[in-house]
Amino acid sequence: MTTPLNNHEPTDTDTHQLRWLEQQVEHLLVAVEHELRSAGPLGLSELALIKALQSDRWGLIGAVDFLNTERLYPVHFLLFHTLYRLRDQLLPGGEGIDLSPMRLTLTRTDDPARQSLPGREDELRAFYLDLTQYFMSGSAISDMMDDFWAGSIRQKPDSVATSSAADTLGFDALPPHFTAVKQRFRKLVMKAHPDRGGSTAEVQNLNEAFAVLKAHYT
Repeated sequence: MTTPLNNHEPTDTDTHQLRWLEQQVEHLLVAVEHELRSAGPLGLSELALIKALQSDRWGLIGAVDFLNTERLYPVHFLLFHTLYRLRDQLLPGGEGIDLSPMRLTLTRTDDPARQSLPGREDELRAFYLDLTQYFMSGSAISDMMDDFWAGSIRQKPDSVATSSAADTLGFDALPPHFTAVKQRFRKLVMKAHPDRGGSTAEVQNLNEAFAVLKAHYT
């Protein structure tokens, strides 16, 4: 699997592929820090950061098919690998990064309101800092992206929450199987994507509804 970064194809040897990825990350570290500092306290969404890295100023990311999870995943993974590495680099200077696809923001590490849950944070950090995860299979990508975009709910939702979530996804009643929810969610997210005339708020509402229903069926 390759990423459209600079429209460059890694070699067939894993060692060369990883070396190529490391070189891309070195460039991305500089560009991402610059863009986050320029954005200030408002930060950037993941989509906005990708577009900035596609601009003539950097030219580090080529065309991205946002509706194809298998092709979007390598770009997303490498970007978050860079963000986690950058956060580690900034930590000794008292800075950090709030990491979310909806908002990426430079922060001060002594601000308690900005601190993340340690357990969840460590799991994500370990995943994204492992460059071999860049080569994940298509089926694994599909499951992982569902989890990532929808987030996670640790408690079983009540009937009011599940009914509201089903309504958000356009169901008159809860479908008998989760497969129907996944299919409807993906279809609606495609339509609601900002690149197709939708908005971040619409996508977030769909993500939250999907997370509730996923927790219900689980």
